[in-house]
Amino acid sequence: MRDERLVEQLVAAIRTAETILPEDVLVALKEASAIESGVARVQLEAMLKNADAARDGSIPMCQDTGIQTFIVCVGSKFPELSSLKGSIIEAVRRATNEVPLRPNAVHPFTGENTGDNVGEHIPYISWEIVDGDSCVIDLLPKGGGSENCAALGMLPPGVGINGVKRFIVDHVVGCAGKPCPPGIVGVGIGGGADLSLKLGKLSLLRPVGSRHPEGNIAALEEELRDLINASGIGPMGLGGKTTCLDVHVEYAHRHPASLPVGIVYQCWSDRRARVTIDANGKIEVT
Repeated sequence: MRDERLVEQLVAAIRTAETILPEDVLVALKEASAIESGVARVQLEAMLKNADAARDGSIPMCQDTGIQTFIVCVGSKFPELSSLKGSIIEAVRRATNEVPLRPNAVHPFTGENTGDNVGEHIPYISWEIVDGDSCVIDLLPKGGGSENCAALGMLPPGVGINGVKRFIVDHVVGCAGKPCPPGIVGVGIGGGADLSLKLGKLSLLRPVGSRHPEGNIAALEEELRDLINASGIGPMGLGGKTTCLDVHVEYAHRHPASLPVGIVYQCWSDRRARVTIDANGKIEVT
């Protein structure tokens, strides 16, 4: 079951996410370029030129168009709730041909490619049911290079916050240029193994430069960003002052005997879009 009008708008949103870099990311890249020199500045200027070409030509900004990921926050009284999943899946199929997207859904055992970015549990859809009658769908295309630098640490609680910081910084620095820096480091702390990684991925939806509303968490984000940038890895791992554009941290309460830390890296091509649907069926893509 699907809603044809919603499918069309979701295809438009996928195109937006793949071809138009959000303004907060562009600003951060320009600010980074202003403080860099030599090869680091050359790399950042190339990223900005790439973003311009993608926007002007309405073509994907990266050949790896990612795994199509959707975070759905929907009201329990939303009238089209039953058609959402079918509409999302159909939109991915159409966008594969129309944007176009590189087919990225392969069977984990045989390697067979489905050809349309749809497969078992793919596209990935995260659901949150809330009160109300509207719906917000966030799109987060996730490339393989940056996803390969995700990590889960099941730390002993005794390491404390210093141990958490050490794990995060050591891991990101160890990735060096693999995830196409400078990117955004999403961190989830607490909950369970799966929840910590999910929180890390959800944190990537926040604009670059935004801070957590709790002061101590906001300070941690800034400290981690500065520590990672002090590594000197720089744009594309070629050296420089800017290894990450930002760090975003979210947390959940945890078991006393467990301290999960999930890290989810997003490359410089921080692709995002949002579809908002009200109870009357009005759809907005941003």
